[in-house]
Amino acid sequence: MKRFLWALLALPLSVLAAEPAATTAAATAAPAVGSGVAGQLTQLVFGLLLVLGLIFFLAWLLRRVQQAGPAGKGQVIELIGSRALGPRDRLMLVQVGNEQILLGLSPGTITALHVLKEPVQVPSTSEKATPEFAQHLLKILGKDQKDKK
Repeated sequence: MKRFLWALLALPLSVLAAEPAATTAAATAAPAVGSGVAGQLTQLVFGLLLVLGLIFFLAWLLRRVQQAGPAGKGQVIELIGSRALGPRDRLMLVQVGNEQILLGLSPGTITALHVLKEPVQVPSTSEKATPEFAQHLLKILGKDQKDKK
C-alpha cells in the first residue's frame, strides 16, 4: 500500500521532470517572437484595443438592431407620460387606441389604477417646456427663446 501511495506522489514529479526537455525542444524549433518585455507589452496593448473595439462595435450594433425594431409608427400602445414616485415605483399614463389608462408600476407588479374617460391633452413634442431656471438664465444672458430655435 505504501508503494502505491509513493508511486502516486512520484507521478506528478516525474511529469514535471520530463516537461522542461519538451519545452526546450519546442523553443529551439520555433523562436518566440517578441518574448521580451516589449513584446509582451505590445501584445497586451493590441489585446486591449481589440477588446475595446469589440465592445464599441457590439454597442453600435445593439443600437442599430433596436432602431430597426418596430418604431412608434403604427403602434397600438403609446406611452404618454411617466412620473417616479420613489426609487422603484412609477406612475405611467398609457394610451391604447382611444383610451388612456393610468398604470402603477412597482417591482414585480403592474396595476391599472384608472381608465380616463376623457383623454389628457399632451403638448406637442416640438414645443418643449423650458424650466423656470432656464428661462431666467436665458433672460439674463439676453437671449430670446426664439433665437434658440
